[in-house]
Amino acid sequence: MNSAPQTASDSEEDRLNHQRQSLKQSVTEAMQRYFSDLDGQATQDLYDIVMAEVEPPLLKAVMAYTRQNQSRAAETLGLNRGTLRKKLKQYDLL
Repeated sequence: MNSAPQTASDSEEDRLNHQRQSLKQSVTEAMQRYFSDLDGQATQDLYDIVMAEVEPPLLKAVMAYTRQNQSRAAETLGLNRGTLRKKLKQYDLL
């Protein structure tokens, strides 16, 4: 048993791990529903379909979180600012 006291960074790490697991679980469940709804029918370009559904709300949320600061948003997403701008334009978010 770990008897070391829990620090603020430990609780932050736990919170981030929970968020990651929740996002992973949400995607897993959404994909299971998608395939179930296909009912055996073939699908193509699934990656593009998923990205077109996931990227816009992700970008909107991060832009709101950073108060429309593209440099902070790019850093938050781990993207180059130019790449972020390209994606914002792609989804008519700029």
